[in-house]
This record gives sequence, structure tokens and C-alpha cells, in this order.
Amino acid sequence: MPATYEPIMSTTITTSTVSFSLSSIPSTYTDLRLVLTYLAAGDYGWPSFRFNGDTGSNYSYTYIRGVGVSAGSSRTTNATKLELGGYQDASSTVPSLTIMDIFSYAGSTNKTVLFDYSSDSNGAGSTYRQVGLWRNTAAINSITLTRENWNFISGTTATIYGIKNA
Repeated sequence: MPATYEPIMSTTITTSTVSFSLSSIPSTYTDLRLVLTYLAAGDYGWPSFRFNGDTGSNYSYTYIRGVGVSAGSSRTTNATKLELGGYQDASSTVPSLTIMDIFSYAGSTNKTVLFDYSSDSNGAGSTYRQVGLWRNTAAINSITLTRENWNFISGTTATIYGIKNA
């Protein structure tokens, strides 16, 4: 990572779980980057994210995707979480990678998010690019990650980096 990136916290899942949180995020950086490398028990699903425990209809997102030889796009408004949209393969042996950049996370405006997702499924990979919005002006101090349809399993790792002077 560039010198402006500082690891703030990291966790590795040691037992199967549907959800885990990264909390006590300091407000001393301009932006955040969450790097999630995950393994999953099940055959499909997607990670979801909530900020500061907010379960209200305050999230929106738009995505484009490529899965093997097919492509698609969609958008969702007034959601109760940021889902990494669309079908994704889940594997207990081949990790998937999600990178989430959160801009001006400690600022006093709504929070914008950029997602990058990639995985391999027997040589027919998947890629997603997504923008998200959390309609809340509070500084983000915690991120809860959940899975739809299956659990994160042992070996899943989440790391938050603080970005200075972005």
C-alpha cells in the first residue's frame, strides 16, 4: 500500500459466522479502504455492509457486473444495507476479494462508497463495480459485514486502512 495508507485494524475469522463487526474506527483519516478476502459455506451469495448499526432505509447502490460471458447492471434505492449486488459464486476453497473505498467517512455529508469485487469460478471469473451511498452525516465508526444465504468461514480476513490526505 502507498505510504498514505495505514492499517487501522484487521480481523481473521476463526469460526463460521454470518456476521462480524469492525468497530472503534478513529476519525483521523480522510478516507477508508476495507479489504475483505473471504471464504464462504454455501454456493452463492453476497456480502452486505452497514455503518454504525444503521438498519434504516438509508442506503442506495448501482452496479455493473460481468460473470463468465454475461453482463448486467441494476440499482437499488432505500435499502436497509449496502449489498454487493447480484449473484456471486461463493467458495470454501477459492477466496473472493472485495475492496470498499469510503470517501470522507468522518465528514458531515452523506457517505459515498466504491466497491470492487472479483472471484474465480472454475476459470469463468466474476467482476463487479458498484457505487453506494449512505444517506447519513454521522462519522463512520463501525462497519458490520453480513452474508446472504451462507456464512463467512474460517480464513476470512477483513482489514481497514486509513488514508491520509487523499
